[in-house]
Amino acid sequence: MDESYCETPATAAPAPVSASGEAVPGGPPYAECVLCREPTEYPESTRGATLCPVCEWQEAGRTACSG
Repeated sequence: MDESYCETPATAAPAPVSASGEAVPGGPPYAECVLCREPTEYPESTRGATLCPVCEWQEAGRTACSG
């Protein structure tokens, strides 16, 4: 039996952020938001359209209200 099938995938740690809200250099390379090009909480290796927390929140509001 393949035991790796039952393992929980590791979650990405949030990007370190300064008091002004900008990403702090020194962490792993983070993917850019596809809308505003700000750093996201996801590593560059993440597949798909990555969004920063602000754009994720705005997109969630748009989809929730487009009933």
